[in-house]
Amino acid sequence: MLIELTDQPIDVAATIAAVEAEGAGAVNAFIGTVRNQSTGRPVVRLHYEAYDAMALHQMRLVAEQAQEKWPMLQKIAVVHRKGTLEIGHVAVVIAVSTPHRAESFTACQFIIDTIKKVVPIWKKEEFEDGQVWVAAHP
Repeated sequence: MLIELTDQPIDVAATIAAVEAEGAGAVNAFIGTVRNQSTGRPVVRLHYEAYDAMALHQMRLVAEQAQEKWPMLQKIAVVHRKGTLEIGHVAVVIAVSTPHRAESFTACQFIIDTIKKVVPIWKKEEFEDGQVWVAAHP
């Protein structure tokens, strides 16, 4: 299991490679990137802040919950950025491997949705005319 919180660019290929397994017929990855707009306003960049120790603990718990829900999960990787990110930067990568695709899709979605709900990582959107902290789940 790979669980990381980093202020460096995420190596997407390495994160996906971390879940390769001989018994896996499916590898699913969610790659969250910084988009150039939010609620109709142009976004300049994002800032992520985290309570590192708690964020890592919660990320690991979410991955363990996924393993309990889908025992066929072969491997899980969760890597999240913090700091300042520009448009197009990768903010988060979730990757899982399973024997079949259905569990791969659902487990990957469960992990990203649950992380947004329970992990203490906060996002601030920066616009040309100001900044606003935003909730992970609108």
